[in-house]
Amino acid sequence: MSTLVERPEAASGYRTGRTLPVRVELVRQLKRRRTLVMGGILAALPFVLLIAFAVGGEPDGGGNRITLMDTATASGANFAAVNLFVSAGFLLVIPVALFCGDTVASEASWSSLRYLLAAPVPRARLLWSKLVVGLGLSLAAMILLPVTALAVGTAAYGWGSLEIPTGGSLAPGTAAQRLVVVVVFVFVSQLVTAGLAFWLSTKTDAPLGAVGGAVGLTIVGNVLDAVTALGDWRHFLPAHWQFAWADAIQPHPEWSGMIQGTAVSITYAVVLFALAFRGFARKDVVS
Repeated sequence: MSTLVERPEAASGYRTGRTLPVRVELVRQLKRRRTLVMGGILAALPFVLLIAFAVGGEPDGGGNRITLMDTATASGANFAAVNLFVSAGFLLVIPVALFCGDTVASEASWSSLRYLLAAPVPRARLLWSKLVVGLGLSLAAMILLPVTALAVGTAAYGWGSLEIPTGGSLAPGTAAQRLVVVVVFVFVSQLVTAGLAFWLSTKTDAPLGAVGGAVGLTIVGNVLDAVTALGDWRHFLPAHWQFAWADAIQPHPEWSGMIQGTAVSITYAVVLFALAFRGFARKDVVS
């Protein structure tokens, strides 16, 4: 004899889309100390470089080849570009790994994750809210640095054209537009780190493990890209394209490297985000 099991009806007034709104999660994350500390570090970097140039004098590459660093004091736009150059390889990896890796894992470490799901917040909804906020804070961090650097650099060196190391310059308006493109590309290139951190955050109850794992794997990618013996295999590494944005601040920009880098980063990120959602949907949550 078969038994008919009826599914329980949802409580009156319950709406899945109203559980854990993004704005609520955003306010929670903005109030956390690590968010304020990271924002302070990024805002302080331009002042640190400004002091370094004031103490050490004009930047000098020490050779015949002029680099972007050598033009740091030419204008506020150059100063902003140099700040992005020195931070894109590692410093900007930290806030991305932190904001995306300290999402689900932190709730598990506080033993509040199961209570959120019992609220009830659907698992996909919980992950979606945390992912949107994590990516939003990561983008805000990448905007904060160049905007602060542009303001500090303009106050110190004046508002002028962006001097290109290879020769020529970009008018201030054009330079500002190109810097926006650079910030967008840097954000897209960091989506792989975001995906790694977010996926690891659904696998562990230790936030430091998720953050550290994402940073560590990103460093491994950079090391592998330095191994020239890998040849064309390096083109499949996101790290290989992380400085392709330099082609955007040329008199005649070259977009092919940025397009390839964007394609590689988005492909890896989509796979990692999908693994996070799929794995969390089947996970036994006991924390």
